[in-house]
Amino acid sequence: MFLPLDPDAVAHGIQLSVAPVFLLTAVSGMIGAVANRLARIIDRARLLEKGLQAPMEAAEHDKIFKELAELRRRGLLANCSIALLTVCAVCIGLTIMILFLGETLNFQGLRISIVSFLGGVICFLLALICFLIETWIATRVLNFAQRTT
Repeated sequence: MFLPLDPDAVAHGIQLSVAPVFLLTAVSGMIGAVANRLARIIDRARLLEKGLQAPMEAAEHDKIFKELAELRRRGLLANCSIALLTVCAVCIGLTIMILFLGETLNFQGLRISIVSFLGGVICFLLALICFLIETWIATRVLNFAQRTT
């Protein structure tokens, strides 16, 4: 099936659909940042679990389990953030496709593109909230008191 396409319509369709690509760039950067944090969480949890095999006092044992529980919470938030960012990327990709098809083939998908774009933005904002909570949990346990010599 041959579809006669106007080169100007194709060029304008590409211009129109490129704008949401910038959001995809932000999403990929966020996925990288959150994935790195998740990797550090996993590494710390493995180190603590390995330390549980050594003999220790009950208080130290409880302290390790408490930290492991916080690491689990942080890991769940990081996973949630990555999932939301992935859904965001899919929604933005769908938006790009619909905008391009609408401009080049007169596809009437304006409502779909609005819903997919707004869904992507909402997922991005929710992912940022998960990221904020995860970083807050990570930093609230830090003790910045400096040792004097």
